[in-house]
Amino acid sequence: MKKERHTGGCLCGHVRYVVTGPVTDVSYCHCAMCRRFHGHAGAFVGVERSDFAFVGAGRPHWYASSDKARRGFCPTCGSALFWDSPDESRTYFTAGSLDEPTGLTGRRHIFVADKGDYYAIDDDLPTYPGTGGT
Repeated sequence: MKKERHTGGCLCGHVRYVVTGPVTDVSYCHCAMCRRFHGHAGAFVGVERSDFAFVGAGRPHWYASSDKARRGFCPTCGSALFWDSPDESRTYFTAGSLDEPTGLTGRRHIFVADKGDYYAIDDDLPTYPGTGGT
């Protein structure tokens, strides 16, 4: 985990956020919902909820993608930004929405049993058929 301060937001700048605590390295999610929401695998970074805050007036719209989680996106430009579950102590935001430099690296691939048939996972990161833990 990294302790740097991070900022990020959507394509148009309407939704902005700041992270002030340690974040996980990037998990690549290959589940069917992520692939549909992002147009490909999702790349997420996690942080404790208490270390995450929105900046300014812009807020995401939320879509309940299952009975266990919701996904947040910008209501103006449509950028996919967040995955959130009341069962988790962390909130997750897309690695691509972070302002650079991020200093992050890949951590793992999850839900690889659901990955699309149009690509290969060809790096050396650990792979898990399901979540692979939290």
